[in-house]
Amino acid sequence: MQTIYRRLLALMPRIGVQVTDLAPGTAVVARRGRPYRATRAGKDTWVLRRTRDGERPAVVEGEAVRLGDTDALLLMEAPGRRDERKLQLAAAEYLCTQHVTAMLELYGVNCVFDVGANTGQYAKRLRKLGYTGRIVSFEPTSETFARLEKAAADDPAWQVYQYGLGREETTAEIHVGWKTMNSLLSASDYGKGRYSRFTKADTEEIRVRRLADVMDEALEGLDEPRPFLKMDTQGYDLEVFAGGGERIAQFVGMQSEVAVLKLYDGSPGMGEAVATYEGAGFGITGIYPVTREATTGRVIEFDCVLMRADAAPTP
Repeated sequence: MQTIYRRLLALMPRIGVQVTDLAPGTAVVARRGRPYRATRAGKDTWVLRRTRDGERPAVVEGEAVRLGDTDALLLMEAPGRRDERKLQLAAAEYLCTQHVTAMLELYGVNCVFDVGANTGQYAKRLRKLGYTGRIVSFEPTSETFARLEKAAADDPAWQVYQYGLGREETTAEIHVGWKTMNSLLSASDYGKGRYSRFTKADTEEIRVRRLADVMDEALEGLDEPRPFLKMDTQGYDLEVFAGGGERIAQFVGMQSEVAVLKLYDGSPGMGEAVATYEGAGFGITGIYPVTREATTGRVIEFDCVLMRADAAPTP
């Protein structure tokens, strides 16, 4: 059953009000002559935010921040109501997804390898941003894979496989119950101190395959494959990468979560990971913080996007 908030948003276009749904519970609505507006955004624009089910949505006062010399405006709540750290991470996530989508288009990517897919968040985000090519997702744990399979069921260009990827063909025990942070590696002392979920000791046996061995099936039917490799395997990305062997050269670009502060024992540091990717012919096009320490501001992990310059289209 739709909430009053959602029903109101659906009705607004019928009375000439434009609605842009930003996120769960937040939307921007615009109509000439209305009294609610964000400072410097113009008299026709204001921010509408849900309160609680059954209550009237609230109008939030704020300001509009111009982004450089572009035509873009960032609508912001009043400074006293903002959490600057959350804002920075949300902005980084937005910029990262926009950048990846732009690179997929620029390089003509027609197949995204989504390694460490979890329940399909990455793939769904690509679809929302306009990517229509093939997506091949890998998620080894049974409970999470069931949700991934359901998410991809109505998308014929989205394939899903229930196994992990690594350096060699094998079976392995993966830690489960860590939500989006399930890993083949044990948590480090630093990780245990940061996340209470790492105290759980449940494991599940999974199949692990080599990236090079699954590529033919994943790319079948594409006349001129131009694949992109996304890895988010909680400290295991270099093992996935190693399993690509010489076929890594076929990827026109990649994305990897690289760690500055290690959450998992045996995981590579950012310097080692980036050096390996650059040694294989990839160059950095963007780096975006994923998580920070609240007390110190130090970045824990970055999303690193890299592309092959020699694979870029000829001007």
